[in-house]
Amino acid sequence: MSTLALRGSSWVTVRQYRRTLWTAGALVLLSLAVIGGLRLWDGQTPDRYVQDGSRFPADENRGYEMLRLATEYAGQAMLLLPLLVGAFVAGPLVAREYESGTYRLGLTQSIGPAAWLRAKLLTTGVAALAVTLALMGVFHLAWNRVSGTYPSGWSDRGPYEASGVVLLGHVLAAVAVGALVGQLVRRTLPAMAATGVVTGVVLLGLGALRWSFLAPRTVTGPVGRSLMLPEGAHVTGSWLLTATGERFEESVCWEEATTTSGMGDDPNAWGKWHDLCLTRHGVTSRYAEYHPDSHFWPTQLVETGIVLALAALALFAAFRVLRARHP
Repeated sequence: MSTLALRGSSWVTVRQYRRTLWTAGALVLLSLAVIGGLRLWDGQTPDRYVQDGSRFPADENRGYEMLRLATEYAGQAMLLLPLLVGAFVAGPLVAREYESGTYRLGLTQSIGPAAWLRAKLLTTGVAALAVTLALMGVFHLAWNRVSGTYPSGWSDRGPYEASGVVLLGHVLAAVAVGALVGQLVRRTLPAMAATGVVTGVVLLGLGALRWSFLAPRTVTGPVGRSLMLPEGAHVTGSWLLTATGERFEESVCWEEATTTSGMGDDPNAWGKWHDLCLTRHGVTSRYAEYHPDSHFWPTQLVETGIVLALAALALFAAFRVLRARHP
């Protein structure tokens, strides 16, 4: 990586961590080689066709199975990127500078503390975004082939983050949190651990809340039939409804059946008991809430906005702490 166009603290930062940057670049190239090789292997076996003209991978296509497995693991691995970026910023980039006292050298180069930290964060943020975008591009190379197949869907953890913009927001938030924690803790390993915890909590918390950002759609139907949902729908809940409109948990009937004697003697007894139980409780219909795939981008944008707002708050706090300690 050339550093000729960089000046001052940015040039120093790149020179200090050039091995880390080369390692990140090698990781991107390795990922591209693996996914590209699996796509070539997959292409050696033609897809099979069904009567309506749909195409499906052939049963003997081992390349496709390996590609699908690699994509599943790659999606989960992408979730680690914010943790790694945040830990790097908090630890080696900021806390170690304070722990070793080398930050004083940076502050003697005719720049103020704010300019020193800004240059480090800007350089790291640009590099982190570039690597993340490259890895997302490699992921899309595989995802375009295997998306919509079991067990991976657009709403699953991993593919959801890696196929939209929310992962970029989490990476930027990790940079901001790392800058704040690194200054507060000022010890390398504790700062890395604390940043990992905070970043992980944000990832898990927003992952648990994201399907409440938009109102889900609903569908109802008779008890004895399966509900017709759009292809690829993300189901957030499914219940039975009584005649009064109240929700009824189907597990109640199964629990009653397990406490009834003689249920194991007749193989049809479970189904009969189940039907009688539903009738006794006045169950009349089924009900489900779901998000269609058209909710993908609105949900992505809302979550990304929340993450960027958190990043802005963390950056503001980081520079306030820096100004208080180095007026």
